Amino acid sequence: MSESIGIALVAPSGYATDTGAVDRAIARLQAAGYRVKRHFAAEEKHERFGASDALRVAHLHAAASDHDADIVLALRGGYGLSRILPQLDWPLLAASGKLFLGHSDFTAFHLGLLAQTGAISFAGPMLCDDFTRAPASDFTHAHCWQCLTSERTVVRVEQPDSPPVDASGILWGGNLAMVAHLVGSPYLPHITGGILFLEDINEHPFRVERMLLQLLHAGVLAQQSAIVLGDFSGYKLSEIDNGFCFESMLERLRATLPVPVLTGLPFGHIVDKVTLPVGAPATLNSDASGWTLTVSGYPHLLAR
Repeated sequence: MSESIGIALVAPSGYATDTGAVDRAIARLQAAGYRVKRHFAAEEKHERFGASDALRVAHLHAAASDHDADIVLALRGGYGLSRILPQLDWPLLAASGKLFLGHSDFTAFHLGLLAQTGAISFAGPMLCDDFTRAPASDFTHAHCWQCLTSERTVVRVEQPDSPPVDASGILWGGNLAMVAHLVGSPYLPHITGGILFLEDINEHPFRVERMLLQLLHAGVLAQQSAIVLGDFSGYKLSEIDNGFCFESMLERLRATLPVPVLTGLPFGHIVDKVTLPVGAPATLNSDASGWTLTVSGYPHLLAR
């Protein structure tokens, strides 16, 4: 299947600090049979971004119009998409039929596309660091291509003492900081009865709580059927926390939020991650032993 898949690489946020690693990752993808084309150039980097705002918009539009591409893969996250959301041609991007793939700062793209057009995109690996690291994760690679080439994807997590859930709704979310950042903007989709998945990196538990409370106070969380948390690592506790930690914060949230909160989703800034269709219909079933997320009804390569 890989021999027929074309990948268009874009850098809509940050630039790669190790161009040699990018070259090696592209070579590995090509050796595996994928057709890879860059829609950015290292020399175009501007400040902390992959290129100027105008060029990054042009690169996304060009990748969407690339007839040889099936997938548009983000180079990396960082910051930058917030600056260009108003300049993106959302109908063009949605009508392209491309499978847009990335996470972290790319969450702004996923949610903007869903809010503006209703189109589905994919939260999953990016070139950096998911394909540049050596060795690359076999799990991440296998789950990504399984999701993108199948009509259904299933995530099963063994998580004892999970709250009971039997829900159906639209799967959406991504990076918590980006979801909270988009509140009050035309780029946050208005979803009722949804299954909201969230992750973040280097955010102290009090910041995680504060952002979730922002979503609660804005009325977003009360409209969901369930919240599923992925990885929240990279933070440091200190003496002034005085026992306040992620676990105590989570316990309070579960007692405060009007919807059940599940944990253990293998997604985020981690080596082994799943790929999730953002905006697709999903079911979530949980009992005391763990939970199962089943997603279907999304565009995939075999259907095209």
